Amino acid sequence: MSAAEFDLSEDERRALELVRDSGGIYQSDFWKELDISSRKGSRIAESLAEQDLIQREEAVYSGHNTYLLKPRTRDLEFSLLMAGDMLTPFIGEEEVDPQSEAFSNWLMTLAYEEY
Repeated sequence: MSAAEFDLSEDERRALELVRDSGGIYQSDFWKELDISSRKGSRIAESLAEQDLIQREEAVYSGHNTYLLKPRTRDLEFSLLMAGDMLTPFIGEEEVDPQSEAFSNWLMTLAYEEY
């Protein structure tokens, strides 16, 4: 969870989850799904867009001007896969032997890096 997501209200969290789960939703349906007023839905959508948690693009839907709310792609934290300059041995198609030297070295590097 990003720092911005940590400070969201309960309504904003539900809204963000709806946008992410739907993959994209028109704002005219957004507030109805959340069972809130259109005014409150607009404020929530604007807030999430200002925090770069969603994209809010002008659109025409059912003959009316509205916005299409889409989830922002989240940056992946690849450092979680690393121990020093060693990539986790769990990446790839082959099975990893937890008794192997490569796995032991990766764990030791990770342990020393953390403390």
